[in-house]
Amino acid sequence: MITTYHRPETLDEALTLLSQSNRIPLGGGTLLSRPQSDPVEVVDLQSLGLDSIKKSGNNLEIGATVTLQQLLENEHCPDALKFAVKREAPLNLRNAATVAGTLVSCDARSTFATVMLALDAKIEQTIVDNLKTESRPSNIGEFLPLRPHGLITSITIPLNVRLAFDYVSRTPADKPIVCAALVQWNSGRTRLALGGYGKSPMLAMDGTEPEGIESAARNAFHEATDEWASAEYRVDIAATLAKRCLDAVSP
Repeated sequence: MITTYHRPETLDEALTLLSQSNRIPLGGGTLLSRPQSDPVEVVDLQSLGLDSIKKSGNNLEIGATVTLQQLLENEHCPDALKFAVKREAPLNLRNAATVAGTLVSCDARSTFATVMLALDAKIEQTIVDNLKTESRPSNIGEFLPLRPHGLITSITIPLNVRLAFDYVSRTPADKPIVCAALVQWNSGRTRLALGGYGKSPMLAMDGTEPEGIESAARNAFHEATDEWASAEYRVDIAATLAKRCLDAVSP
């Protein structure tokens, strides 16, 4: 139950409010619409100017409160990322859910988080520590396992890469049983992220060349059994999707 609503006008004001343990940020509100067992105070972020998308050189800087649909419609958003965003949520939710909120609340079946992990996205967080405001950048690979306390202000992804995404699910409307995102830089660096099992997407490979991509996918899912699929099934599907993605990005 929401007991108090705050709408700060500045980032410093928002951080001060959020330094209290019973207050949580309000972006798109998709999580707060779910039943809550404890009373909470919300801090609305919509007046902080965190809703812009900007191309800066070879990077795309995405404000924390940009909605999934805004990202999907942006001219600089890579096609494979658009495909993953469509798979993340239906239109009504995409119009409300923010990119930061989606990452904070994601599980392993998040297609959006899987692609962001492959892209080695950079996350900018601002926190209040000992009454001092501090900016703490991190890689998404560091962020996802811990989800550290702090207010995400922006997410940056590279544009000068080749990106592919593929997935398998029981029906088109279902979350994926296995999904794969692969990114390759001109230098040959190749990152493979897999989703569909566990608490968050996992990085299966980050190497200087794509050799061994199928083996890396198989190794990542060798114990990936749950109520949705067996490890044997996921191992084979992950290797197949990894190979498809590699073929898609190969020059």
